[in-house]
Amino acid sequence: MSKLLIVGTVAFDAIETPFGKTDKILGGAATYISLSASQFGAESGIVSVVGGDFPKAYITKLNERNINTDGIEIVEDGKTFFWKGLYHNDLNSRDTLITDLNVLADFNPVVPENFKDTDFLMLGNLHPAVQMEVIKQIPVRPKLVVLDTMNFWMDNTLDELMEVIAKIDVITINDEEARQLSGEYSLVKAAQKIHKMGPKFVVIKKGEHGALLFNNGDVFFAPALPLEEVFDPTGAGDTFAGGFIGYISKTGDISFENMKRAVIAGSNLASFCVEKFGTERMETLTHDEIQKRLLQFKLLTQFDIELS
Repeated sequence: MSKLLIVGTVAFDAIETPFGKTDKILGGAATYISLSASQFGAESGIVSVVGGDFPKAYITKLNERNINTDGIEIVEDGKTFFWKGLYHNDLNSRDTLITDLNVLADFNPVVPENFKDTDFLMLGNLHPAVQMEVIKQIPVRPKLVVLDTMNFWMDNTLDELMEVIAKIDVITINDEEARQLSGEYSLVKAAQKIHKMGPKFVVIKKGEHGALLFNNGDVFFAPALPLEEVFDPTGAGDTFAGGFIGYISKTGDISFENMKRAVIAGSNLASFCVEKFGTERMETLTHDEIQKRLLQFKLLTQFDIELS
C-alpha cells in the first residue's frame, strides 16, 4: 500500500453563511485533505501542530479513519490555530473576521521516521518555509509532490513560494491565484507560465465551474456537479486536493490520463463537503454515496456525436 504524507493546518474554524453559523469546530487544510484521501484507503499521516486546547476526541476521529497523527505536535501550553469567516449570499466571496495563528506562528515541522519514505507528498496550504522544511526532511524524492497554496503567500512570501514551486510536480490553485502568480489573464497562458516555474501539472480550480488540468499542451476540463444546495464551501478546495492525491496514491499511476480521473475523484468528494458545515459531511460519507455520485459525474459528461 502506498504511503501518503499530508502537511497542513489542523485547526478550529468558526463559520457563518446565509444558512447559519457555528462556534469553534474542527477545521484546517490537513484535516479536510486527510478525511478526503482516507476514502481511498491510503496509509496516510499528517504533519501539523495544535495546542493543548485541541480535543483528543478530534485526534481519535482522525485515527479511526486510518490517519496517522504521530506527526501532529501538541503544544500543551499553546492555543490551536483559529480562523473565523463570514460568507456572502453568493457563497463565492467571504470576509475573514479572525485569524489567530497561535501555535502555528512558531511551527517547526518534524516528519515522523515511518513517513520519511513516503510515496506521495501533499503540501497543504501553509507558509512556504514550512513546506520547504518538510521537503528537506524526506531523503528520497516521492513519486509525486503536490502543492496547494493561496494568494496570501503570493502577496507576502513570493520568493520563498517560488523556491517551493520549483521543487514540486503538481500545483493546485484557483483561477484568481493562477492569474496573480503568472500575470496572465488567460488561464491557458497562465498554466504555460506556471509550467516554466517547475510543476509538470497545473490544476486550476474554478469552484462551482469545475477544474482544469494542464500538462505540456494537453488540457482536461472536469465540471462541477450542479447541486441543489450549497451549505458551506469551507474546505472544498482542500477536499478536492485530498480526493486528487488520494486517488493517485491508491492507483500509483501518475500519468496524465490517470490524473484526469483523479481530478474527477477530487471534484466528486468536494461536492459532498459543501453540503454541511465544516467536516461534518466528510465524516459520515459512505463508499456507496461516492460511487452513486461518481456515476452522476459520468452521465454529466458522456455523450455520442458523429464527426464529419
